[in-house]
Amino acid sequence: MTEVLVLGGTGLLGFHTTNLLLERGYEVTTLSLPVEDSSFLPEAATARFGDVTTMTDTDLLALLADKHAVFYAIGADERTVPPAPAARFFYEANVLPTQRVARLARQSGVQKFVLYGSYTAQWAEEWPDLGYRTRNGYPRTRLMQEEVACLEGAGEMDVMTLRLPYIFGTVPNQRPLWQMFLDMVAGQSGPAAVLGGSTSSVTVRQVAQAAVGAMEHGEHEGRYPINGYDLSYLEFQQMCLAAVGRDPQDAVVVPLEVMLPGYEAAQEQSTAAGVEHGIHLPDSARFQARDAVSDPAVCAVLGIEPDDVPAAIRETLTWCVHHPRETTGY
Repeated sequence: MTEVLVLGGTGLLGFHTTNLLLERGYEVTTLSLPVEDSSFLPEAATARFGDVTTMTDTDLLALLADKHAVFYAIGADERTVPPAPAARFFYEANVLPTQRVARLARQSGVQKFVLYGSYTAQWAEEWPDLGYRTRNGYPRTRLMQEEVACLEGAGEMDVMTLRLPYIFGTVPNQRPLWQMFLDMVAGQSGPAAVLGGSTSSVTVRQVAQAAVGAMEHGEHEGRYPINGYDLSYLEFQQMCLAAVGRDPQDAVVVPLEVMLPGYEAAQEQSTAAGVEHGIHLPDSARFQARDAVSDPAVCAVLGIEPDDVPAAIRETLTWCVHHPRETTGY
C-alpha cells in the first residue's frame, strides 16, 4: 500500500484530502497542531501531532521516511493582518517552512509534493497593475513559496501547486471562515453594498480531488488554478443575507469609484496602527471589481468532478447560523 503524509490533517483541506486518500486505498499519516479533541479524525489514518516549524530535522525525516507523497495543507492566509511589513510575516510563515519541508522530503526520497497555494498567485501573474507581485506581501510570497518548492524538488521530486480560490465546506470542531461575512450583514440594515466582480469557487471535496489528482497525474512545476463555479460577489452577498434572514434584494452592486475611498481610508488606519494587510485594501477592492475566474478545462488533468457549489455555500452558511459561537465554543 502506498504511504502518504498530509500536513494539516485536522484542517478543512487536510481532513477532506485524508478521507479521499483513504477511499482510494492509500495509507495515510497526518501531522497537525495539537487539538483538544481529535476524535473526529478517521481511525484508518495514523494521526501525529506537532509543529513543523519547531520540529527538528531528525524528527521530520523520520516522519517523511518511506512516504511516496506529501500534501502541504498548512500555513497562513490573507486573513492575518500582521505588523508591517506583511511580506516578512508571510515569508516566514509560508515560504521558509515550505522550503525546509520540501528539501527534507526530497532527501527522504518522497516522489510527489502537493502544495496548497492561493489563486492570488494566478492573478498576480495575469494582472500586474494590481501590484500583487510587488507591494502586496501575501500574493508576492505565495509566488515565492511555489518557486522555492519547485526548485527544491527539481530533478528528484515532482512539485505541483493548487492555486485555490473560495472554498466551501465544513470540518468538525472548526468554524468556517465565512462566518465573518454573516456577521457583517447581520449587523447591518439597509443596502448591503458589494463590488461587481466574481471569483472562482469550489467545494472542499473538489479541492481533495484536485490534490489527489495532482499527485497521480500532475507534472513537475504544474500550477493549477482550479474552479468549479463562477461566483459573483453579488450572488454570494445575497446568499449571506438569506442565511441570516434578511432580504437578498438588499444586496446592491456599487461602482468601484464609489467604494474605493472607504477602502483607502481603512488602509490609512491600518498604516497608522503599524499593521499591514497582505493584500492592501484598495487593491483588494480593485480585485473584487474584476472577474477572477479560471477556465476549469485548464485543470482537466486533475480529474475534478462536477459538484454543486451553490448548495455547498448554502450548507456552509446554514451550519454557521445553526451553530452559534455561544453553543459551540468556537
